[in-house]
Amino acid sequence: MAEKFTVKKEDKLLNFLFSTLHTWSKKKVKERLKSATVSVNGESTTKFDFPLSVGDIVEIGVVSKRDSKAITSLEIIYQDSELVAINKPAGLLSVGTVKEKQNHALAILRKQLSNRRNNIQLFPVHRLDRETSGILLFATSKDSREAVMGRWGKSEKVYLAIVNGSLKEPKGTINQPLRMDDKEYKVHVGAHPKAKFALTHYTLKESFSKTSLLQVAIETGRQHQIRVHLAWLGNYILGDERYGKGYKKGDRMGLHATKLTVIHPKTKKSLTFEVDAPKDFYALTK
Repeated sequence: MAEKFTVKKEDKLLNFLFSTLHTWSKKKVKERLKSATVSVNGESTTKFDFPLSVGDIVEIGVVSKRDSKAITSLEIIYQDSELVAINKPAGLLSVGTVKEKQNHALAILRKQLSNRRNNIQLFPVHRLDRETSGILLFATSKDSREAVMGRWGKSEKVYLAIVNGSLKEPKGTINQPLRMDDKEYKVHVGAHPKAKFALTHYTLKESFSKTSLLQVAIETGRQHQIRVHLAWLGNYILGDERYGKGYKKGDRMGLHATKLTVIHPKTKKSLTFEVDAPKDFYALTK
């Protein structure tokens, strides 16, 4: 999580970071600053020459939530006549809610792809939680959406997750039923008449001093499945306000949809999308 340092003498931000993080390479320090994970007195900055005064508080590892209202276009990673896949940023809803009818991925993408002559119709094939970044798939017709969803059980869904602590086993499978409590809007683990089968596979990719980077594959797509299963395992996802610990307002959640393989609705061939996690995701490992 974020580390705080008090400035003892006037300096430029980059010089201060070089001296404070003397065990890091200069390249790594510059990348951390460029990725907007450094703040001074609570305000994020990427300026190398930002002036520091005695008593200023510099935080490293801070990731501010991106204001969804400021997002006007999305990164399209695949597009054809039937499907559109985007790289959804963390902090953006997949589709609208009663409270938020405009500032969500579906509305932004429709506006982005439409013009005066052609008003594009899009239908979400699946959803990602607001704070989860990564691959989000839309279809251009209801028939195409139903075709993809009809073979959803054969799709491959792979995520990257940054969790607290070390794993007892570097590889494993979590086979615990899940049920949503609509009153608490929270998923519970364990046997229950309303619980549904859920299967999650995880593999350790890299260990750090206080965190672990995992690759996670799910065979089912229950709501909050990865978040709840990993919390049940004892390794909650960093920045998870609902199932984690030590959450602070503005924390970025360490979950990214990195790979999705589906059956194309027209060609019937396997189609794979892949996108790596952004810098602010990897910043959580430190």
